[in-house]
Amino acid sequence: MKRSLRLGVSAAALAALAVLSACGGGSSSSAKGDRATLDLAVASAVLAPKEEVATHAVGDAEGYLSEEKLKVDVINTNGSVAAVQAVSSGSADITAADAGAILAAREKGVPVKAIGGLVRNWPWRMAVRPDSDIRTPADLKGKKIGVISLASGSAIYARAFANDAGLDAAEDIELLPAGVGAQALAALEDGRVDALALYTQAYTTIENTGAEFRYLDNSDAFEGIRSLTFAVTEKTLKEKRDVLTRYLRAAYKALLFSAVNPEAAMRDGYQVFPQLLTGKKADDRVADDTKTLNAWIRTAVPATGEHESFEDWGAISEEEWTKTVAYTRTSGQITQDAKLTELWDDSLLKGANDFDSAAVIEKAKAAE
Repeated sequence: MKRSLRLGVSAAALAALAVLSACGGGSSSSAKGDRATLDLAVASAVLAPKEEVATHAVGDAEGYLSEEKLKVDVINTNGSVAAVQAVSSGSADITAADAGAILAAREKGVPVKAIGGLVRNWPWRMAVRPDSDIRTPADLKGKKIGVISLASGSAIYARAFANDAGLDAAEDIELLPAGVGAQALAALEDGRVDALALYTQAYTTIENTGAEFRYLDNSDAFEGIRSLTFAVTEKTLKEKRDVLTRYLRAAYKALLFSAVNPEAAMRDGYQVFPQLLTGKKADDRVADDTKTLNAWIRTAVPATGEHESFEDWGAISEEEWTKTVAYTRTSGQITQDAKLTELWDDSLLKGANDFDSAAVIEKAKAAE
């Protein structure tokens, strides 16, 4: 039985998105089939393997972008809000940003539209030390929870998790900035926080060092809330429909390849983003980095089924959008429900799914 997600009205909003003018993308329009350049805004620096490896690096290294006659340049930004700002200002053509940032921008009058889903499985988890006396979500009453920052999605999730457990997030828990990686682990081990609210890939990165966590279960209330989603401006969508379709097709082919052979995908990541190696040899890093990448991939592909059964890449149902809008509104990121017709355009997805999955799978299985 599914429960309704309850969030406190005092939940802090993410950093406000500046209202920007309705500009087009950074590169000129292209006729169907012509070679084109797109600027992709990534919502972080490329310091750990995630979507920029599974979609862009693999798309580049495995030739999926070149097959679509595309050259894609990467622009790094500081979070999803900044990535949406880059698209809105014309510094980038497309981004994979958190759905909440897209909704917030839309409410502020920024003419952005979501055109394809990416992360489909809720990525946030609540974790404690293995020997912690916190056994259930209700046990968080009176506890300190470490979040990436007070303006991050992890803070919103922590409040949501507490309220869903029947607690008052404004009164019963305390949120403290703990960052990610070694900083977050130290805060937990030193007792400065009693639990962490991070995303799955961040935990995997820490676990690669030998650390262990015990996870509290998310309720069914979190199922169906969407996270990273591809977004563009209305102007870019109108002028570059074919180019965007080709980009999405390459990205989804790359994601399928990555799901089948995450180690090969990770080696593609080193080729395109050598900074991931941090000066080390690929063979010395690939095992742990593949675990980290695979943790992210599992949030972006169907939770069940064989690779051959994966289909409808990028689809987001009306029910999922309704839950995502409700979560975003109750968390304080937006103040009113969004009109789905203004927010979401799935007209490119038929073309984006027009590829031979079997060929992608075969290539991935043969890759080293």
